[in-house]
Amino acid sequence: MSLLLAKLAQISSRPRYAFMVLSLIAEIAGKNGRAGPHVVQGNASMLLRDWLTDALTPMGGRDPKRLKLAERVRHELEEQGRLPGNAEEARTTIDDEVRDRVRASGKTNLSRAVTELVKAGLLKRHYEGYRVDHLNRGAQRHAVYTLQGQARCLVPGGPLKGSASGRQGELPLH
Repeated sequence: MSLLLAKLAQISSRPRYAFMVLSLIAEIAGKNGRAGPHVVQGNASMLLRDWLTDALTPMGGRDPKRLKLAERVRHELEEQGRLPGNAEEARTTIDDEVRDRVRASGKTNLSRAVTELVKAGLLKRHYEGYRVDHLNRGAQRHAVYTLQGQARCLVPGGPLKGSASGRQGELPLH
């Protein structure tokens, strides 16, 4: 883990954010370290990038920019005449619009972090979809991320280097 953190500090412009991304991918990855293109929770299924962005969204909840965004959205909806008269419906409409805008900008941040992680050899990215899997997105293909190299230490139940049994949490006795 210490080697992974040192590498993130070297390669990433935002190492804490990159570590959160890796941790979330590891949380939903299978034992092979692969996550995506869909994440299923309960009865709901959503795209991996949407899930990651939504999972990271609360980190900026108290950010002054986020609070200003909600006010700006309220003002824009009022000007357009799209704000419902009912206070509860208005709050829901504003929250939905803010969530959509935060998700769009969050995907940009996520893509930058993933690109850094791919360049560092900690993550492999490809796209699965409609007909043909491909290294490039488009044509109804969606992101799949696989943890690589030192990032594999984050996979629950994955092998640890130096472990006799290959099971996490067990130390070899000599």
